[in-house]
Amino acid sequence: MKKKILLLITCLFLTGCTKINNLTMEEIVDKTINNNTNLNNEYRTGYKYYLPRGLSINSQNDYNEKINSSRYIYYLYVDVVSYYNNVKNDYQINQNAYFSKKLNNGDKFGYLEINQVNGKYLVEIMYNYAKIEVIVYGVDLNNAIANSITILNSIKYNRNIIENNFGENVLHSKEQQMNIFNTKSKESNYLKYEEIYGQYNGNETHDSDLID
Repeated sequence: MKKKILLLITCLFLTGCTKINNLTMEEIVDKTINNNTNLNNEYRTGYKYYLPRGLSINSQNDYNEKINSSRYIYYLYVDVVSYYNNVKNDYQINQNAYFSKKLNNGDKFGYLEINQVNGKYLVEIMYNYAKIEVIVYGVDLNNAIANSITILNSIKYNRNIIENNFGENVLHSKEQQMNIFNTKSKESNYLKYEEIYGQYNGNETHDSDLID
């Protein structure tokens, strides 16, 4: 009952049931990063997060995950080492990108950058020491942004578990699997060639409890 009330309040507070496709990308970003939801339904070693309705876990390998929607695959990487070491980085606006924006809310920071790739859009969002990459058609950009920031914004870390799981040597190592602070623009550590040319499979969905 408590969770239902929270979801209702979240919906009303965020949008007043405004259709997501009627919002600008700026509005979606601002509404989503300012939603300090305490909801979570996915639990990992050292962190937990909220996976919006309409998305499902495809696969997981350490701190890399594939997340399915009805049409696309979101690639999530959680950088617990940078979180533990409180690494800071300042994103520079890319004037050549389709869309480029710094993300800041309290102690959380990051960026959103969108670039056109072969008739689709490469969405890269780094926020709260994690990153999501996904390639979508233009009609689904709003949904992709809302889903991605919802996931990243909801991540809650457990510093003690991270320290116990990794050990001091690993946590203070400068080596990283991926630099989440850098954008790829047209290439990606995760995204596969065939996804750029993937088929159009129907209408994309989003979590109406968060942005309607």
